[in-house]
Formats: sequence, structure tokens, C-alpha cells
Amino acid sequence: MDSTDVKAASRRAGDHPALETAARIGYAVNGVLHIIIGAIALRLAFGSKGTSADQSGALGSMADNGFGLVLLWVAVIAWLGLALWQVTEAISGGWETSDRLKAAGKAVVYLALAWTAFRFASGSGSSSKSQTTDFTATLMKQPAGQWLVALLGVVVIGVGVYHVVKGWKKKFLQDLETHPGEWIVKAGRIGYIAKGIALAIVGGLFVLAAVRHKPSEARGLDGALRNLLGAPGGPVLLTLVALGLIAFGVYSFGRARHADV
Repeated sequence: MDSTDVKAASRRAGDHPALETAARIGYAVNGVLHIIIGAIALRLAFGSKGTSADQSGALGSMADNGFGLVLLWVAVIAWLGLALWQVTEAISGGWETSDRLKAAGKAVVYLALAWTAFRFASGSGSSSKSQTTDFTATLMKQPAGQWLVALLGVVVIGVGVYHVVKGWKKKFLQDLETHPGEWIVKAGRIGYIAKGIALAIVGGLFVLAAVRHKPSEARGLDGALRNLLGAPGGPVLLTLVALGLIAFGVYSFGRARHADV
């Protein structure tokens, strides 16, 4: 089987109704995840010190009740389907190399989400904060480890800036096959900008961890939001970012319906 046959087979798989449905459900579940994270961050802005405002906190909250547990298993299947669809896009897509790499990167992200959701659904989930710190500590022990951690931070900052630009210029509309309506567009614009700001802070914490040679400084999304809370006007800033994450979740529901899959 040559590369043309592989691309053709991948394109047929990507166009299969079952995989397209799984991808759309995956986007919808992604919306639920962001809304829960945003709600946790909102409580944090108003003085709550409990649940982590990140993926582990959101997934852990879902695992605490029967409906949420069912949704977690749906998330596992949907995110696996979305990851597989991204793989087919990376293989069969007729666009530039950068777009293929982007699709491959998204596939890895959704596979990681599916695995994390599986662990929480099966009762073995763990804190994202500890995982991030352990990963940073391991990376820092490698040759040129500090530089690697700093480089990772710069890359995450770059992803954050990309999200801000994508939101500001409404480039996310290119991911859709039909116009979702003005309210969804506004939610997407606010959501991408807020998510980009949060990611840029996460990247900054990795850089700070490298400079100070302290893996504990790299604390993921929860740490980024708590750092934002400690800034001048922190509660107001965190409230705005939290509402932005909720807006991204709303946009994700629109994307589930209108996505170009």
C-alpha cells in the first residue's frame, strides 16, 4: 500500500459518520470541561480555596456523582474518537505541513484527555499539579534540563499568543463549515482570548521554574489562575478569565454542531 492508498483509506475513515459523530461529541464534552474549570475559577475568585481550577479538578468533580461518572465514560470514547479523527486529518489532509503537524498535536492532546478521563472514571485519577511538578523535575534533571523547561515555557507562551490572535481575528471561524450565529462567535472570540491569556501565564511559570531551578514553580493551569489572583486587581482579573473560559465552553457547543468534520 503506497502513500496515496494510505491517504485515501484515512480520508474514508475520517468521513465515516460514526467517527464524525464521536468528534462532534468530543467538542461538546470539551465544552463541559471548560465550563466546569471556569466555574471553579470563578469560585476561586470569590474566595474558595478548594478544588483545583484545571482538568484534574474538573474531571474529579465529574467523578463525584453518578451523572458525571457516566459523562466521563462518554468523554473517554468521544475524545478517543476526536483524537482518531485528528489523526486522519494529519494523514489525509491536503494542506500545508504546519496544518498537519497541528492536527497531529491535537490528536496527542485529545489522547491525553481521554487517558486522564479514563483514570478518573476508573477511580485512579491524580492531581494535574503534582503531575506537572513531577514532569518538570524529571525534565530538569536531563542534560540542559533548565533550557528544556524554559523552551517548553516559551512554546506554551507561543500557543497562548496564538489563541489570543485566533480569538481577536476570529480565525476560529475557519474551523467551522457553517456560520454558528453571532452569540457563538462572540463566545468564541472571548473564549480564545481568555484561554490564550491563561496558557501564556502557564508558560511564564515554566520559564520562571527554569530560571529559579524550582520545578514546584511550574504548576499548570491551576497555578496560573492562582497567580493571577495574587496580582493587583486579581479577583477582577480572575473573574474575567473565568468567564472567558466559560465562554470558550459555550463556543465549543457551537463548534460541536458547526465544526468542519
